[in-house]
Amino acid sequence: MPGPRTGRLEVTRPIYVLNGPNLNLLGQRQPEVYGSETLGDVEHLCRETAERYGRSIVAQQSNHEGVLIDLVHEARTASSGVVVNPGGYTHTSVALRDALVTLSVPVVEVHISNVHAREEFRHHSYISPVATGVIAGLGVAGYGLAVDYICRTES
Repeated sequence: MPGPRTGRLEVTRPIYVLNGPNLNLLGQRQPEVYGSETLGDVEHLCRETAERYGRSIVAQQSNHEGVLIDLVHEARTASSGVVVNPGGYTHTSVALRDALVTLSVPVVEVHISNVHAREEFRHHSYISPVATGVIAGLGVAGYGLAVDYICRTES
């Protein structure tokens, strides 16, 4: 099994912020679990955090596994790090895991809720073993922390 991603690339490359299925419904879907912030709020937080370091982000969301895999493939040569909330694919997608393992940049897995305090099926992640780090249960603030980490790592 490969180790954590900690490679260094030009810091002029953007940080990719990738969100999986149903995250387009943030603020509407189960606000008691995911809060009232929207995906736009998440992207704004990530952009502001990156800009403090003179960095930029590319933010994408898809409900389709293949689209997310294509974005990870793009990130291989275009990014300096990846923040990923795979949504439900966390627990099901070997294919997304296999794409992420090809990256030589830091990968931070983010979950808005504490997946370990929820249903049993959410306790397993195919992504965590190939990520540099995992942030769960801190709400959308976890995204800002992930971007901050990548900026500090790559500075």
